[in-house]
Amino acid sequence: MTFKENLETRIKKIKIEIMALWYAARDKRTPWYAKGLALLVTAYAFSPVDLIPDFIPLLGYLDDLVLIPAGIALAIKLIPDEVMAESRMKAMENKQKPVSIVGGIIIALIWLGILFVVGRAVYRLFWLKD
Repeated sequence: MTFKENLETRIKKIKIEIMALWYAARDKRTPWYAKGLALLVTAYAFSPVDLIPDFIPLLGYLDDLVLIPAGIALAIKLIPDEVMAESRMKAMENKQKPVSIVGGIIIALIWLGILFVVGRAVYRLFWLKD
């Protein structure tokens, strides 16, 4: 198997796991703390906005390569095996990926908060002199 084929296989598996988490988060048998983590991971994965924009060299893809798989792995450990098995079956049957508007809004609010803090610090540094 070539590197490209291996990478494509892993990406496909991650997409299925994300969809499975999305289904598992809506299952009544999933504990509340696992639901919360699964919803956070899926909201971020389906969000059209990244916490670290992809155009930033090296760091741009860090969230896609580290944060999402780590969140998936942790959430899967918290969800009962039978729920994950059923959710994986549903994920393989469904080919349509949802888009998380809420996830995008949360990421946008985080960026606005960061901009506010930086703007306030710059303002204090340059315009408020004692």
